Amino acid sequence: MFSFLKGMMAGAPAIDITELEALLASRSVYVLDVREDHEYRSGHVPGAIHAPLGRLHDRLPKLKKDRPYAVICASGSRSQRGTGILLDAGFEGAVSVQGGTGAWARSGRPIVR
Repeated sequence: MFSFLKGMMAGAPAIDITELEALLASRSVYVLDVREDHEYRSGHVPGAIHAPLGRLHDRLPKLKKDRPYAVICASGSRSQRGTGILLDAGFEGAVSVQGGTGAWARSGRPIVR
């Protein structure tokens, strides 16, 4: 189990954007953005893998189960569901990002457009 799996948000492990930034800096996590196509194109966390929530089940075979994923959406609710999907499929290192891309952008952290 990964050491950053400490927060709980509606049953899904969760981290905040400060923790996400530290994990990205240490290359300890991959970001999985579960927002819709137009949302992702409007701006996303650098390096984020795009897998809209409605198509996440189809993308699971392409994801590596031995990688930790920080699941992010706009504000945090879809990422909780996405994290649950990953955990149910055996991805032990999945966490939801509290506040989502909105919190990331509002904090002044970089966004890819």
